[in-house]
Amino acid sequence: MTSGISLPLVHTGKVRDLYDAGEGRLVMVASDRVSAFDVVMAEPIPDKGRVLTAMTAFWLDELADLAPSHMISADPASMAAQLGGGELPDGWAGRAMLVHRAEMLPMECIVRGYLAGSGWKEYQKSGTLHGERLPGGLRQAERLPEPLFTPSTKATEGHDVNLSFDEASAMVGREVAERARDLCLEAYERAADRARQCGIVVADTKFELGFIAGELAICDEVLTPDSSRFWPLEGWEPGSTPPSFDKQPLRDWLEASGWDKSPPPPPLDEEVVRATSERYAAAYEKITGRALSSWYGAGD
Repeated sequence: MTSGISLPLVHTGKVRDLYDAGEGRLVMVASDRVSAFDVVMAEPIPDKGRVLTAMTAFWLDELADLAPSHMISADPASMAAQLGGGELPDGWAGRAMLVHRAEMLPMECIVRGYLAGSGWKEYQKSGTLHGERLPGGLRQAERLPEPLFTPSTKATEGHDVNLSFDEASAMVGREVAERARDLCLEAYERAADRARQCGIVVADTKFELGFIAGELAICDEVLTPDSSRFWPLEGWEPGSTPPSFDKQPLRDWLEASGWDKSPPPPPLDEEVVRATSERYAAAYEKITGRALSSWYGAGD
C-alpha cells in the first residue's frame, strides 16, 4: 500500500496554495476560491482551480519557444513519481502543478490591448493610459493603436500602484525591464491572435516573471480568466461593456449588492456561482478546443 505524499505548506494566497517540494521546486495548487476587490468569497466556484491550471499549462506549452517557464509537470502521475511516489492529496489532480522556484520580479507585468477597466476610467479623466497620451475620441472597449506595457507594484496590502517604465527600470534594472516588456508584449500579441481565431478577445492580461537558472521565465498563472479580461468576439463592440468570460460579472453583482467591499462579503447567489463556473470552463474550451472534462481530475 502506497502512502500519501505530504509536503510542507509554504504560503496560502487568495486562490493558490504553495508547497515546498524540495530540490528548488514547489507545488502550486489552484483552489476553487474566488476573490473580488481583494476579498475572498465564502463560496467556491466549482472547477475554477482546474480551469486555471489547465489554461496555464496550455499557454506555457504554446509560448515555450518564446521563453522558458517554471512548469515542470501538471500530470498527476508524473508529479507523484517526481515527488517520490505515493498518492497525491485529494483534490490536487488537475489543480496542482510542479514548478521550479524562481526569483520573482517585484512587479506585475500587465499588457493592455483594449481600453477597459481602470484604463478606461483614466482615459475618460485625462486622455491618457498609464500616463501615456492616447488619441482623442476612443470609446470604451476600443482596441488600442498598439498594446501597451503597463507595469505596477505587487502590493502585499491594499492596491497595486502603477509604475512608469522608468520606475520599473529603477526597480529591476533597465535591461531586465526592457526584456520583461518585450517578452510580455510578444506573449500577449501571440496569445491574443490565437484567442481571436477562437472567437475570444483578450482585452488585457497580467504576467508574472522571474529568474530561473539565470534566465527570465514566465511563472505563476498565465492568460487565465483570473489574470485576464476575456470577451466573446461576437459580443465585442466599442462603446459598450462587452459580456465577459472572466469574473467581471461577479464584480458587477457585488457592486450592485451595495456591499462596501470590506470583509465579510455578502453570500453569493447560487446563480452567480453557477454562471461564473460555466464562464471559466467556456473560456478554456473555446481557446484550447479541448473539453474540460478531459483534463486531469474530472469528476472530483
